Amino acid sequence: MEKKEFISALKQHAEKIAAIAFSAHNLHASVNQTYGKGLPYSVHLNMVAELAREYGYLVCMSEEDVLPIMFGAYYHDSIEDARLTYNDVRKVAASFMDERQALTATEIVYALTNEKGRNRAERANDKYYAGIRETPYAPFVKLCDRVANITFSCSGNDADNMHMKDVYKKEVPHFLESINPHSNDQRLMVPTELVEHLSEVLIDEMEREEWKAGQFRS
Repeated sequence: MEKKEFISALKQHAEKIAAIAFSAHNLHASVNQTYGKGLPYSVHLNMVAELAREYGYLVCMSEEDVLPIMFGAYYHDSIEDARLTYNDVRKVAASFMDERQALTATEIVYALTNEKGRNRAERANDKYYAGIRETPYAPFVKLCDRVANITFSCSGNDADNMHMKDVYKKEVPHFLESINPHSNDQRLMVPTELVEHLSEVLIDEMEREEWKAGQFRS
């Protein structure tokens, strides 16, 4: 989809997208989910959605898929963290779009829901990544999610930020390979431009650390 067409579709559906965002924000607030040091979870959802807005044209096949992509960005954690079921998500999606679109949107959310597990590796296991690779737009939304989390982890200097920063840096090569089906299907693409954005965030952080180290030595 051409970038101009995607931007035009975002504007055309701006009211529905705003309603989806409001609904998702309220959902996560209702289960008292926060982000970082007590920030509302809407901070994370908005970061993911902004990346989807910026890079969505690279994967979007048609105007009909704009709403499902944006819904996926706002609702990607709704099963995992906000106690919704698959059918709950599909009902919510159907209140904003037609049944075909609602199915596409719900499948994105379902694919991004971690498996049951005792630790991070078990929750994001081979089955989890296989589901992402097989689901239209799931690799893209998952990458938006990860870029948002890495950007946030690089924005602070408390213990939690520092810990997650290290975790994400170590995971990047495996993560990118795991979500990439290497398919010619545009809907399954992992956009190079968004991967480069991720690299820039990590490089900027490393450069800041080197600068601080140099200042300390001086």
